[in-house]
Amino acid sequence: MKILSIQSHVAYGHAGNSAAVFPLQRLGHEVYPVLTVTFSNHTGYGSTRGPLIAPADVAAVIDGVEERGAFPAIDAVLSGYQGAEAVGEVVLDAVARVKEANRAAVYCCDPVMGDVGRGFFVREGIPEYMRDHVVPRADIVTPNQFELEFLVGRQVTSQADLVAAARELVHRGPKVVLVTSALTADTPEGSIQMACVTAEDAWLVTTPMLPMTVRGGGDVTAAVFLAHYLTDGPEAALSRTAATMYAVLERTHANGSDEMLLVAEQDAIASPDEVFAISSIS
Repeated sequence: MKILSIQSHVAYGHAGNSAAVFPLQRLGHEVYPVLTVTFSNHTGYGSTRGPLIAPADVAAVIDGVEERGAFPAIDAVLSGYQGAEAVGEVVLDAVARVKEANRAAVYCCDPVMGDVGRGFFVREGIPEYMRDHVVPRADIVTPNQFELEFLVGRQVTSQADLVAAARELVHRGPKVVLVTSALTADTPEGSIQMACVTAEDAWLVTTPMLPMTVRGGGDVTAAVFLAHYLTDGPEAALSRTAATMYAVLERTHANGSDEMLLVAEQDAIASPDEVFAISSIS
């Protein structure tokens, strides 16, 4: 499969394309990475160096990929953090052009906006832009629970709420909603959950909660889920994504690393040990 991934880039550590490209490649996919920023490191360190890339320059890179005749063979477009509406317009234009060239292509959007405890970390207006313009155009969306609650305009407090909120997004356009970092009244103590919801089905996986915070985890999650979805569908993608992410994060925590050990745990990316049960929910 061939994937156009339009995201940020960091030289040190793993975030944006620096988190997404290697897992996609390790799973056997060809990736065309287009960068929206090129920073020394992610902003969680408090300071960073490097430029934002002007939307016109991002668009020019995409134009060049199209000129190479790549669009008809692209199976999916993947996007993450969109720092400005102008970048979002470039992404949506690329999605439309790829789909015009290949009607079977899908768009996977990680609607990066915020998280529990941190609130919104994008500039004012971006959450509404994502909700009103980007999410309805996506085939797959991968919000965390905080982002899901914003997108539907209400709190999610139970498993039933989670499914209902995800289905509401499905009715707006996406075919598949992957909800990450889910914690409801039904979540077992000491655990965290991930749910995959379509119009007809819903599945849930529960993994131990690790006492850590890591940047870029959502970027890896979206990439790994998309990769497995393209080859084996949503249920298998959920199982393998949960297995991969737990293995990577558990190793990272055990080593006391501030950055995900993606290379060290590449076998867990290529051949995840699916030890966590997937349950159908409603």
